[in-house]
Amino acid sequence: MSLLRALVLGVLQGATEFAPVSSSGHLVLVPWLLGWENPGLTFDVVVHLGTLLAVLAVFWRDVIRLVAAWFRSLRGGEVGTDAKIAWFIIIGSIPAAILGFLFEDVLEQAFAAPRWVAAFLLVTGVILALSEAAGRRTRGFPAMRWLDALLIGLAQAVAMLPGVSRSGSTIAAGLGRNLERDVAARFSFLLAIPVVAGAGLFTLLDWAEAPGLNGASAGALAVGFLAAAVSGYVCIRFLLSYLRRHSLLPFAIYCWAFGLLALLAGWLGWRA
Repeated sequence: MSLLRALVLGVLQGATEFAPVSSSGHLVLVPWLLGWENPGLTFDVVVHLGTLLAVLAVFWRDVIRLVAAWFRSLRGGEVGTDAKIAWFIIIGSIPAAILGFLFEDVLEQAFAAPRWVAAFLLVTGVILALSEAAGRRTRGFPAMRWLDALLIGLAQAVAMLPGVSRSGSTIAAGLGRNLERDVAARFSFLLAIPVVAGAGLFTLLDWAEAPGLNGASAGALAVGFLAAAVSGYVCIRFLLSYLRRHSLLPFAIYCWAFGLLALLAGWLGWRA
């Protein structure tokens, strides 16, 4: 793998993991369109670690506060807003964990079908557009309930289909539950921590079973890791500010445009 290719894929992983445009969709479609080979399991592990570093770098204070509040609640302490949010993150992570365990083989087959990935990207655009017409967006973190966390977690589970955006689905679900824009976005990013960590762990286990599938040099791995970490950090910071006041419609339009382009390219044989 060249350093340029590692840079492109690292930036794609970091930026699209948090932007509501589907990281899985981009990591399938971009190499497919450009005629690139699969970068290998080692590279997948490394860029996942890069995105995990990015989200922890932004939310490390929140993580420490939430974990401390969660442990206090286990010891019988007061269950305040921080403890409830910590429990809600656990609740919201359960559906994706169950779906991934039960349907791992089906999901892997979906990743091997770029045209289906492009079609699901169009679905992401519809989800984002519909979210702008739903909800009053008046509820903050203190008003969140366990049902909100469960429904957002179910949206995250659906987003395991390649091409369906994890952040887009969870933010849209939050808006549909009348959460404020920045609250829906912040909860979505916090919910990404166990998911990204879990994805990295499972990929690492796959790599341990087949360590020969490296596919990248040490230099390419370093470039991919740094690119994913930096682009992920910048993307989160941008989105936290952008989503307070702005619509998801530009991201919906992008998903429609890229999805249609990929379908057209596959149909007409325009791939590199």
